[in-house]
Amino acid sequence: MITAENLTRSFGTLVAVDHLNLEVTEGEIFSLVGPDGAGKTTTLRLLCGLVNPTEGRAVVAGHDVGREIDAVKDQIGYMAQRFGLYSDLTVDENMNFYSDLFGVVGRERDELMARLLRMTRMDPFRKRQAGKLSGGMKQKLALMCTLLHKPKVLFLDEPTNGVDPVSRRDFWAILYQLVKDGLTVFVTTAYLDEAERANRVGFMHQGKMIRCDTPAALKQGLEEECYRVWSNDNRKTREILERQPGVLTAQPAGAELHLFFDPKQTSIERLEQSTSFEQQRIQPSLEDVFIALMRRQEVLRAA
Repeated sequence: MITAENLTRSFGTLVAVDHLNLEVTEGEIFSLVGPDGAGKTTTLRLLCGLVNPTEGRAVVAGHDVGREIDAVKDQIGYMAQRFGLYSDLTVDENMNFYSDLFGVVGRERDELMARLLRMTRMDPFRKRQAGKLSGGMKQKLALMCTLLHKPKVLFLDEPTNGVDPVSRRDFWAILYQLVKDGLTVFVTTAYLDEAERANRVGFMHQGKMIRCDTPAALKQGLEEECYRVWSNDNRKTREILERQPGVLTAQPAGAELHLFFDPKQTSIERLEQSTSFEQQRIQPSLEDVFIALMRRQEVLRAA
């Protein structure tokens, strides 16, 4: 449903998206993760035809984004970080307005609106003004408006940013239901726990895709070994460990450290000789993997 081939976008000397190659299949939830400035939003805008590429091409729902933009727009829904809701209109009035824009009328409109309101549990709030909704309910309303023309591909740019945990969970439950109905979802997020809900995750850093796989494969495929480490002075322990050959990083994680090292260069027994600490080997979380991959990129650039 989505193909990117050497997709590149530059703004002057800044390369926001750098030769991105990607395929997303029908009925898949694909999550793009990266720090601020990594190029996630620009990637979404390129795939939706809102920004022209400097180089490369994109194909969405069988249509070339550069040459068939009108056909692409008919097949996609795009929900930006700040969706254009009208705060002085009610939930019903916002949905009717977007239905008019999409040309959805009559019985089809009534049935679709009723279904979306049931799915999102927004039916009791139909007469409430959008400006008086909670953050989570605003996102649900924005999602409903995006879905009114029955798109095949849904693009979501950090849809749960600033939303409470319960509303985030509800939002993802809605996405799962939509995927069961055949929708393909491409979502950017800053929450690694959310990314684990996707079928595949792409890690983006400084415009480049540095790793792309299923959450399980990403956690199992890390080259470095991961240990949880704690001591009487975690700060001093971290400083000592990060000076040891083979250690990639020792990142704070609550009251402990998560230690990553190359088993070809060192071992936990050798590191224990450098300073006193307690340790336990663990499987890294998706957040651990992301931090380790970013740290590896920094080391490569420094070298």
